[in-house]
Amino acid sequence: MKKILEGEELERRARELGVDIYDYTVGSLLRRKRVPDYELQRRVIEAERSIRESRLWQLALISAIASVASAAAALLAVLSKFR
Repeated sequence: MKKILEGEELERRARELGVDIYDYTVGSLLRRKRVPDYELQRRVIEAERSIRESRLWQLALISAIASVASAAAALLAVLSKFR
């Protein structure tokens, strides 16, 4: 199980992932304040999940291409025996 980050470590990881650490409120002036740790943890987890899912999608695509290539090779092997 991965350690849940807090404080400065959490901010550092959020910045590495490009996660916004501020919450913008509209009032008389546009104010920004740092979001609480629990919200930042949620954002970091979501960003990490998105990256992981993107990598898995690429792996699935590569696997599908390899399967098609394998099927084509098997078909060519069978067809070459009939000649």
